[in-house]
Amino acid sequence: MENKFDVIVIGGGPGGYVCAIRSAQLGLKTACVESRGSLGGTCLNVGCIPSKSLLNLSENYENAKKDFNEQGIEISSIKLNIEKMMKAKNKSIQVLTKGVEFLFKKNKVTYLKGKGVIFSKNDVIVYDGDKKKSYKTNNIVVATGSSAVSLPGINIDEKNIVSSTGALSLNQVPKKLIVIGGGYIGLEMGSVWSRLGSEVTVVEYSDSITPGMDKEISKEFEKILTKQGIKFKLNSKVTSVKDKSNLVKVEFTNNKDSKKEEIEADKVLVAVGRKPYTEGLNLSKVGIIKDNKGRIKVNKALQTSVNNIYAIGDVINGPMLAHKAEEEGVAVAEILAGQKGHVNYDVIPGVVYTSPEVAYVGKNEEQLKSLNINYKIGKFPFLANSRAKVNNKTEGFVKILADSKTDKVLGVHIIGPHCGDMIAEMALAMEFGASAEDIARTCHAHPTHTEAIKEAALAVDKRAIHF
Repeated sequence: MENKFDVIVIGGGPGGYVCAIRSAQLGLKTACVESRGSLGGTCLNVGCIPSKSLLNLSENYENAKKDFNEQGIEISSIKLNIEKMMKAKNKSIQVLTKGVEFLFKKNKVTYLKGKGVIFSKNDVIVYDGDKKKSYKTNNIVVATGSSAVSLPGINIDEKNIVSSTGALSLNQVPKKLIVIGGGYIGLEMGSVWSRLGSEVTVVEYSDSITPGMDKEISKEFEKILTKQGIKFKLNSKVTSVKDKSNLVKVEFTNNKDSKKEEIEADKVLVAVGRKPYTEGLNLSKVGIIKDNKGRIKVNKALQTSVNNIYAIGDVINGPMLAHKAEEEGVAVAEILAGQKGHVNYDVIPGVVYTSPEVAYVGKNEEQLKSLNINYKIGKFPFLANSRAKVNNKTEGFVKILADSKTDKVLGVHIIGPHCGDMIAEMALAMEFGASAEDIARTCHAHPTHTEAIKEAALAVDKRAIHF
């Protein structure tokens, strides 16, 4: 019975490997199939982890170059060694991917290297080069993630025209970089190369960056990034990208006045989104239904149209976030073990890891208006926060949205220092149905950035102390 499992997870990314580990912890004989050659999926290998490494390293470089001298830390000469920086990034990836392998061994998860294909509802074939091996299973979890998408007529070659994967491994700083797409990925990678010396221009189809984010936060975010030197061409549709070997020419048209423009750069990053990766899994042949966007349809228990096949993460509806996939992975494992696995989709935080960071959880103002929900607003600027002041990082603010009648917190939006960590407090508060008053009456340590949250909660009832 060596090749017979209770559950086989196809995909070893954050959703897949977490699902496999939790399944094994709950006593299920578990295998996880991964074709990449290393575990961790896009997130650990070519996404969240390497991008955060470069964001951190590039911010250190920029601080040393621009701020240290004024703060009494005098450095005679600063030199960027891009090769060393990339090696540091790669080391971080290796440590973490090997860590997941260790966790598999610790929890007795069988790691199957190769491409998993669903042959029937109880059969998975793993192809590893010329070899193939069949496995029996009671349940299958599809966790194959997503891949970058391009625009019609644009060929991403990962040389001069790159996706986020290529943008994470450039061997020199481009003099000019054009980023197509003003979402999280484009702005994070644009920030990295801007700090390292690139002249960055972002071309975005929408009339604001980070479409879908609270508009007030988005406007403030754009203002701060512009101040940092990033240029924006908003409300613009890219019509062509031509690679001329030494330069790439991008042509775009303004959506309002149809005015045509063209700009040239050394490199172009295409960051217009991602699509579910479901190719070659044999889904239609086993009866799994997808929607018109190529996502696998699931019910509340994350079951597909085939009752013992489940799907999680980027291949199903919802934000394409690693932590969302992890929550779904745990939920499926617990459901398979006879427990009540559940994901609260109303309380999934999102973070943009620029400087300053942007973080949110729950509804934004535009969503509350569309739902005809009456709300109150409490805001507090980091300019009035003592910790932000002494660190000389005072841009941004905390914004809390609470129900007008019940005072229940409906959404929190923060732009400012360390808010990617701070948002966890608000996610926890919302998970337990906290009111703005509950947060306002909770003692926060001084001096910390989190005091801005307490003050914003006080401001919901117009009683902030320090502003």
